Amino acid sequence: MEILGGPLFTVAGAGESHGPAVTTIVGGCPPGFFFRRQQVQTFLDRRRPGGNKHGTPRNEKDKVVFLSGLYQDDHDELLTGTKIQVEADGAEFSTEGYEAGYTTGEPIAAMVLSTSKKSGDYGQFTGPTGEVRPGHTDLLKYHKSRGRVDVRGGGRSSYRSTISDVIGGSIARLFLQQTFGTVFLSSICRVGPIAAKTSLASVVNEMVISQPGVRLDPGAITGIEDQINAPEIPSIDHEFAANAAELIKQTRKAGDSLGAMVEVIGINVPPLLGDPLYDSLKVRLMGTLGGLNAVQSCEVGDGIDVVARVGSRNNDPIRHDGYQGNTHGGLLGGMTSGMPLVMRVGFKPTSTIHSAQKSVRKNLDEIDFQLEKGRHDPCVGVRAGVTLESRMAIEVINAALSHQAGLLDKPFQPLF
Repeated sequence: MEILGGPLFTVAGAGESHGPAVTTIVGGCPPGFFFRRQQVQTFLDRRRPGGNKHGTPRNEKDKVVFLSGLYQDDHDELLTGTKIQVEADGAEFSTEGYEAGYTTGEPIAAMVLSTSKKSGDYGQFTGPTGEVRPGHTDLLKYHKSRGRVDVRGGGRSSYRSTISDVIGGSIARLFLQQTFGTVFLSSICRVGPIAAKTSLASVVNEMVISQPGVRLDPGAITGIEDQINAPEIPSIDHEFAANAAELIKQTRKAGDSLGAMVEVIGINVPPLLGDPLYDSLKVRLMGTLGGLNAVQSCEVGDGIDVVARVGSRNNDPIRHDGYQGNTHGGLLGGMTSGMPLVMRVGFKPTSTIHSAQKSVRKNLDEIDFQLEKGRHDPCVGVRAGVTLESRMAIEVINAALSHQAGLLDKPFQPLF
């Protein structure tokens, strides 16, 4: 069974790229937390196909419907959300989804319909003589499923599956923001051979170190968000973003694709979350971020650059008011230090491209592969930021809930 996060806060997802819907079950959200459907929708809008002109031309609205786990006494506000209509066996049924309410502590169920599908585009991949896209899961999934894999849009291997990541992660991040003031941001820092000169990590770390002991206020964070979202692709470095956007455009025209690197940062993360060694937050974060579709690398803090340093240069000085640097990326011994969580994630070029390639059929007959049809991202990193933020939030909320479990020696308050 596929479960993201855990063991306390879990996200289970189901649904294929061209199936009727993607469904999500979020378990373990603490009760009494109020949120609105539109708050989650805002993050889904960043993820959805068609939301950025440099991504896939597939245009899905991806409106989320909440079906359980929320309640409030004002039923008008609770039920003023989305309408759900189903026709089955000649009869029509309708009801209302939840618009806004308090979490009850019970599982939260959500659904997103898939309505912009061109399943006929994938006929060349069907059956034992179906063709295999180099770099994709076509061959492996076909044999693993005993020939019963859903080839439409990549099936479950599609980036569309990350809808569940974003729904669960949005709930986690809204809870963390309300409880601790924690915020998650991301910025594209490399596309193909072009690298940003200014990094999100350097901007955030400088702001935190310049006012040690003081958490970044919402106004400062909003200012950073506005800078990231201003260019055509989300990046703190606007000159890089313009050059990268043009490169993506030209690469798409050439029928090829590009890799990318994305910074993802957690700001105002509470210290002392996580544990050393086997259940370290570093292990969890590198696993969940590194396990995302198309990811090939995952770094913490200054990442691979620390290999060339001596310890006296790499160690972050500490004074009475906090750390004076953040080469450690907010993690020491698998535990949070209170400094920003900093990670960089590298994505390979999108596997599905229009350029001719050497490949095989699913029966291993060799072919010269040429994609016939399809709508795909020329650079998957363009839409990946919100999913990385969501996955980071899921691991942070698990670490926070686990940390709280270690405080059970606090006096228990009886009901009466």
